[in-house]
Amino acid sequence: MSIEDKIQKDTPLKPFTTWQVGGPAKYYLEVKEKDDLSAAYIWAREKKIKVYILGGGSNILVPDNGVDGLVLRMLNTLVLVKGERLECGAGAQLREIISKCIGNNLSGMEWASGIPRATVGGAICGNAEAFNEPMAGIVETVNTFNVKKGIFKLFSNRDCEFEYRNSIFKKNPSLLIWDAVLRMRKERPEIIKENIERSINFRTKKYPRLPSAGSIFKNLDPVEVEKYNPMLLNEIKDKVGRTGKISAGLLIDMCGLKGKTMGKVKISLEHANHIVNTGHARAEEIVMLISYIKQQVRDKFGLELQEEIQYFGFN
Repeated sequence: MSIEDKIQKDTPLKPFTTWQVGGPAKYYLEVKEKDDLSAAYIWAREKKIKVYILGGGSNILVPDNGVDGLVLRMLNTLVLVKGERLECGAGAQLREIISKCIGNNLSGMEWASGIPRATVGGAICGNAEAFNEPMAGIVETVNTFNVKKGIFKLFSNRDCEFEYRNSIFKKNPSLLIWDAVLRMRKERPEIIKENIERSINFRTKKYPRLPSAGSIFKNLDPVEVEKYNPMLLNEIKDKVGRTGKISAGLLIDMCGLKGKTMGKVKISLEHANHIVNTGHARAEEIVMLISYIKQQVRDKFGLELQEEIQYFGFN
């Protein structure tokens, strides 16, 4: 079957996102094999169509009118355990990896327990972390597809240029993650269970249950806060987080914005850095609320919040 025969048209994307928002993809392909990935880019280049990569659908916002391009949904989900290493496809969900770790008494991913629909590719790209444990700490190698050159290349941990919520893959979209090797460590089952319970309990108490995309904004560097508002830093210095960052949610909460609504979207009462879909929300409403939050924080504190979510397919 040719790649063109595999590509679907006008496929709804809303079911594939944790926000449950957005329109259809003009073209859509589920990618499970390397050959399909290469062929899809060749097809898109010939048709002069832009390509978008969809993982687990968390941390993204899809526009109401959909995506005018080819959306590739990464479904290379194989996870193999080899000693203390896990070989994982980019489309493998973190909950599957955690399950494999539990079955093999491996520790290193418990912090991700309870994160909905997150994938290996997305977690590596954004250097996801919790409890001061980032993906950067367990990534050994990453196999990438260079979109411009049409070749696969192996990256070491150092090559990935990991930073807070960032990596070379996020800075350079032409480098697409195909699979990765994660290095774990042996641990007693009771310790692993305890760590998982801590992570799940934390998220259950702190994060909303309504559809959301996780944290909307990046946390702030205290140096940046001191530069623009030293009085504020002095006021909240005892609330600096474990990673040494100032919580964006704290600043939003200090603006009195918890519970603020626009149409069918609302700033979560549980966590001010989350926007929830209260039912049949539109992407336009989310964009408006994000803009309003940024304006309120800028006016009150003189600080500019930066989005952590990705605007997927926006022109």
